[in-house]
Amino acid sequence: MNTKDIRTSKDPDLAGSYAAIQRSAQSARDIAIKTNTAIIVAIDGKPVRITAAELIKMRELESVKPTPHIQAL
Repeated sequence: MNTKDIRTSKDPDLAGSYAAIQRSAQSARDIAIKTNTAIIVAIDGKPVRITAAELIKMRELESVKPTPHIQAL
């Protein structure tokens, strides 16, 4: 199995596919939330069901990121 990061590929289409997959995953999460349905994802190779309510909680946690401390010079 190739474990190289696809984003470092010399092929621009292959390197760009990572961002496309990320956008697709985000769209799937958005649709699941709008339709109150679950999505199935693979975690450690095992299927895991994530409900719309769990997706909403995950999104809320991601939006509450601590701001970095900026020190005056």
